[in-house]
Amino acid sequence: MNVFWTTFWEIFLIGIGLAMDAFAVSICNGLSICNLNKKKALIIAITFGLMQGIMPLIGYFVGTIFYAYIRDFDHWVAFILLALIGGKMLFDGIKALAKPEQTKPKMFSYKEVFLQGIATSIDALIIGVTLCSMTMGLVANNFDWSIFVETGIIAVVTFIISAIGIFLGGGINRLLKGKYAIAEIIGGVILIGIGIKTILDHLVFNTATDMMPIIDSFNFYISIIIH
Repeated sequence: MNVFWTTFWEIFLIGIGLAMDAFAVSICNGLSICNLNKKKALIIAITFGLMQGIMPLIGYFVGTIFYAYIRDFDHWVAFILLALIGGKMLFDGIKALAKPEQTKPKMFSYKEVFLQGIATSIDALIIGVTLCSMTMGLVANNFDWSIFVETGIIAVVTFIISAIGIFLGGGINRLLKGKYAIAEIIGGVILIGIGIKTILDHLVFNTATDMMPIIDSFNFYISIIIH
């Protein structure tokens, strides 16, 4: 197995890890958006995939200098966005249970999907910094084009996982038989939970600054598989 495929599987595993928050948010969207159709589901999955691919690309080109300015508060941005969106869903859901005749089901919002995409992909910035040390051997004209393939893999993995999340959320919604108030409450709690997890990851477990050892461990296990 050459360097291309070794790095491919490393990036694939990283992509799965990065996509977990997008997966949970996608379940929330499939669960709570009442006018969701195939086109809107595709927009959500594409948005999450693109944001997850663009963030490490920014991190790669701007590098550690840029990340040094935002690493102290990037998790707070993600938390605030998720808490605001989740809090509104929770409030609307509780209000709908209390006064069902005065409330409307949650509708699809491009703005909200975009904010969700940012909130779930901010951590990918640091991955872009670490990708500076990884290559697929795609060097031409004294430039390593591997980064575009690597971020493309992350984007595609996130797109697929997000699409699966939306599908699962829709299935849960059908089990609830269209009880959108309950769906919004569940979705709101999940989004707030993801926001809290983001804070804990940075302040307690400090995972954002420990991504290089994780990637090194990927290299170690991949080398075992190869040999």
